[in-house]
Amino acid sequence: QVQLVESGGGLVQPGDSLRLSCASSARAFSRFTTGWFRQAPGKEREFVATIAGSDSSTYYADSVKGRFTISRDNAKNTVYLQMNSLNVEDTAVYYCAADANSRGFLTRISRDYDYWGQGTQVTVSS
Repeated sequence: QVQLVESGGGLVQPGDSLRLSCASSARAFSRFTTGWFRQAPGKEREFVATIAGSDSSTYYADSVKGRFTISRDNAKNTVYLQMNSLNVEDTAVYYCAADANSRGFLTRISRDYDYWGQGTQVTVSS
């Protein structure tokens, strides 16, 4: 079983930055495509960004492109989401998820991800 643990959420003001972390103890984690999703109150879960395990290629939702950066440190078995220029529309619970399948492409479909963390709250408010 692959466990994912998110951290780094909090309450910030518009324009601020936060860095989320997703850590796993599973040795295979470095090979998994790992994504970030978010869910705001009353809304469906939506894709944010994802990064391949093989070559660290990335894919972003249009809403965060240019503001958020996903990266990974395989030596630490951790994936990061650097979020800059946050706005109130970024308020949500953020989840990391791992895709254990060797698809050969990055996916933004949540059902393609096999393992999920418990989520971390990000609140952007003035």
